[in-house]
Order: sequence, then structure tokens, then C-alpha cells
Amino acid sequence: MFMHSAEKNGLERLKEFIANGNFGPGDRLPAERELTDALGMKRNSLRRALDVLERQGVIWRHVGKGTFLAEERRDEPTNWISEVSGQLTPVKMMRARLSIEPAIAREAAINASGVAVANIKAASEGAENAPDWSSYEDFDDRFHRTIAVATDNPLLVALYDQLNNVQRTVAWATVVRETIGPAHSHPSFAEHREILAAIESRDANRAHEAMRKHIVSVAARLFGES
Repeated sequence: MFMHSAEKNGLERLKEFIANGNFGPGDRLPAERELTDALGMKRNSLRRALDVLERQGVIWRHVGKGTFLAEERRDEPTNWISEVSGQLTPVKMMRARLSIEPAIAREAAINASGVAVANIKAASEGAENAPDWSSYEDFDDRFHRTIAVATDNPLLVALYDQLNNVQRTVAWATVVRETIGPAHSHPSFAEHREILAAIESRDANRAHEAMRKHIVSVAARLFGES
């Protein structure tokens, strides 16, 4: 069976590297090229792991200067995502998505700008042309996040980001892929196009239902649940 071990373990590898590297608050991490070599990861996988740590407040990044370990924030739980993730099953994770993402799609249909719709379309097309699962998952992430951005509501974007961070810890670590990449008939392609069409036509109810059906379909394919 074909398994994306780098995709599953990349975040944990990066955390372990930081923990074992004698880095202190404010220290700069190695450049991305050095990290990909040291961790045996693809650059896009590394960047996704870095995105998660940045959202968790573990690191911060400065364009032109690098990536730095953040100061400890003693007034907040240090790793609530890990705490929540430890209490969730993949099925519960997908139920959470089912509660939140259709509502986000509805808001996107109401508020999306022309640029936002174009970005959703570009992400959908990128997923359909992806040569492997790693690339597909990058574009799939982009598709769902651009829908959140299309709501023009920063709180909904923040909620989506946290949901996605937990999902990476809980759900994708259990996924086993049997092929190198998605087939041309992969069901998500048509499902994405239906969501896009609903948002583009400003049909909020249709967008909500299309996203609901998509998440149910994904849950059934990955975990045998509906």
C-alpha cells in the first residue's frame, strides 16, 4: 500500500527537530533548504508544517530575515491543538467539518468577490491537474481555505485555519493511499466544481448543500463513515 509518510509525519518531525536542537526563544531556525535536507521532506510539506507551527504561536516568520522560535506565552495553553487532537477520532473530526464548512460555503456564496471566485477556481483546477497526492492535498487545502477567505470574514478564516490544523493532526495521520496520485475520475473533482458553481452563481443554499455532500463523500471514502 502506498503511504505518504512524509505528509503524515512532517509536522511531528519538525517539532522533534526543534525540541532536540537546543533552540531557545528568539533563535532563528535553519533555512528551508537546510530543513528539507535535514528532515527528508519536500519543501511544500515543510511549508505546511511551518504554517501550522506559526498558527500555534510556536514560531514566527519575518520576510527576508527567516523563521524564529517564539517566546513562550505563559498566559495561554501551550499546545491546545495537541490536547484537542488527543480527544478526537477521525470521524469526530469530519463531523466537526460537517458542522462548520457548509456554513462557510454559504457565506462565501453571499460575499465572494470576483477575485475570490477566481482563486477558488484556480485551486480547483490545480487539484485536478495534481501529479501526486502531496500536490493534490496542497491544492485541496487551498481550495477550502480560499472559500473561507471568500466569506470576507476574518473570524471565519481563523476558525477554518484552526479546524484545518486539528484535522492535519487527527485525520490525515491515519490515511493510507493505494496509488501515487488521484485518478482523473476522483470524486472530489466533480464535488469541488459543484461547490464552485454554487458560489459563483451566488446560490447560498446550493453552496451549503454542495459542501455538505462533499464532506460526507470524503468521510465515506477515507474512513467508511457517512
